[in-house]
Amino acid sequence: RSIGSAEMALSAMIFRIQNRVAFGGSLEKKDSIRQTIAEARIEITKCRGLCYLAAVIADERGFKDAKKYIAMIKVDAPRMALKIIDDAIQAHGGAGVSNDFGLAQAYAHQRTLRLADGPDEVHARSIARMEFARHAPSEDEMETYSSGDMGATR
Repeated sequence: RSIGSAEMALSAMIFRIQNRVAFGGSLEKKDSIRQTIAEARIEITKCRGLCYLAAVIADERGFKDAKKYIAMIKVDAPRMALKIIDDAIQAHGGAGVSNDFGLAQAYAHQRTLRLADGPDEVHARSIARMEFARHAPSEDEMETYSSGDMGATR
């Protein structure tokens, strides 16, 4: 849903930019606009790749191993979509918050999704916990370290 909303917003933004003249010229020739479009495509592609990675891991190793990646998606995809929708609203000016383009509704939906799927902080805590577990030293490694090796200060 988030990736689809971001794609819709990017398409709307590009269409608006290609058909609008402001500041003495075509908006699509402005470097800052081109940067915004490029970054939007990069972020959408990154999220799509993360979704694919989670799906592959779930298929090959099971959902337990994919949990971390699913949590990452739940944090990153709505954030990404909100940023792109916000950029599209900006490109549309005042019309972006009207009911004419559906961007304001898309923004509200994505913002709600961040809460409905659980707060970002809950997913981030889960991701961090899995990372700590992944990097935890084994029992054998713990026996070979002295307190000085573990970074303890005197």
